[in-house]
Amino acid sequence: MIRPFPKAFKEDGFVAVPQFCNPMELSAIESALARFIDLRVHQLPAEEVFYEDKAKPETLKQIQRMHEHDDFFGKFFNEKPKALAEELLGKPVIGKNLQYFNKPPGIGQATPAHQDGHYFMLQPCQAVTMWMALDNVDEENGCVRYLRGSHLDGMRPHERTQTLGFSQGIANFGHTETREEVACPAKPGDLLAHHALTVHWADANASPTRTRRALGFIFYGESAREDKVAHEAYQKNLADEMSALGKI
Repeated sequence: MIRPFPKAFKEDGFVAVPQFCNPMELSAIESALARFIDLRVHQLPAEEVFYEDKAKPETLKQIQRMHEHDDFFGKFFNEKPKALAEELLGKPVIGKNLQYFNKPPGIGQATPAHQDGHYFMLQPCQAVTMWMALDNVDEENGCVRYLRGSHLDGMRPHERTQTLGFSQGIANFGHTETREEVACPAKPGDLLAHHALTVHWADANASPTRTRRALGFIFYGESAREDKVAHEAYQKNLADEMSALGKI
């Protein structure tokens, strides 16, 4: 028997929602995404667009805050994903980010094990992140993996990584893990949602031909308070570093 989403989210720290978007909704998203990449990406601030190699547009890896730059994504963001976030957290939420992710074939790097709450800098750490597949995603091209129940263990120490878009990873991850690892393959339209304290990661895209595209949604609990000064300082330092490396 499938448990209700809020119960699974509370106990496991994540839920998988098959067919969150139907084929008609996916078609509209794909059209809006293609239009956004063709017409809007070049207008965005450099720190909101990441490439594996900036000289090669086909290596586009990540786009930030799409809901602030496009009416279609702004409307979608505040409907189905927001309603699910409030159901899972059991409280009102504030939408913070709608992101595009891709791991290009053969060069898309592994995502280090991390907790999103480390980036969010919230007190209390009440937030939910969602990831919706736009491609078939499996172990070859880097499906998301969770440590079941890890959100109950609190925030773990993080350290600097060299992974574009994921600058912090859990220190000494894998050395003393006791929680169950769960791999979550997904089909287009399937959605994963997890608590900001849930440990998760993903392998590199080892496929020579297949992309690994997805949309991400971030919602903060309305009562959570963000350390904006620390967060802005972190973002500025990170943007300066990526610019120096030619990634943005």
